[in-house]
Amino acid sequence: MDINSINIMKKIHALGEIHCIDYIGVAGLEAYQEEIAEIGGALPAGYPRAIAIGIALPSAIVDRLGGDVTYEDVFTYQEHAYDIINNRLDLFASVTASSLQRAGYYVLPVPAAERIDSDRVCASISHKITARLAGFGWIGKNCLLITPEHGPRVRWTTVLTDAPLEENRDIKDVRCGGCKKCAESCPAQALTGRNYAPGEPRESRLDVAKCEAYLHTRKETLGLAVCGQCLCACPYGQKKNR
Repeated sequence: MDINSINIMKKIHALGEIHCIDYIGVAGLEAYQEEIAEIGGALPAGYPRAIAIGIALPSAIVDRLGGDVTYEDVFTYQEHAYDIINNRLDLFASVTASSLQRAGYYVLPVPAAERIDSDRVCASISHKITARLAGFGWIGKNCLLITPEHGPRVRWTTVLTDAPLEENRDIKDVRCGGCKKCAESCPAQALTGRNYAPGEPRESRLDVAKCEAYLHTRKETLGLAVCGQCLCACPYGQKKNR
């Protein structure tokens, strides 16, 4: 990693403090291209690294998704824990990409809430995979990235780059153990309760069709396709663990 790259990352972290970005880290992708391609699209090919960017969700909003949920609860989540945070992530990814491009590097910011295949329900790259490779957590039985600090209550985005940045070398092991609270809380019974294993198909842990069908039902009954039970149930994200 050269001095130019070090200075750029210092600048990006400083900007992250101003914009209340909770996670910024560098993931090395070259050894994981096959897994990345299996989950997403073709865009990441040829990019050796990615910057993972994350913002923690407001816990008071996520907590309201458990139990008897009202339209007000899901609207607040959709607005402040999804739409606005995704916009913040996209804007910061754009600033990050511009900083790297100005320094002469090739960059590609990936939208925070992109879907390129509705049948597979996947984006160009799995943000949770890049966040895992950046050392921020592990993929849980709910197929979300679990951080020690906020559990799965973090939204992510990714900036692909060829900049020679220092990559994270400490990838966390799965810490879910025998806990199945996310699977037990799933009203669609879409989660199998199986621990994540690198390279194993997502279908071994999640029935996407069941999840999508339930979200469709929620839209009909509550007006918005919002669930979040597995997000709310994870012990790592609950108040006693923060």
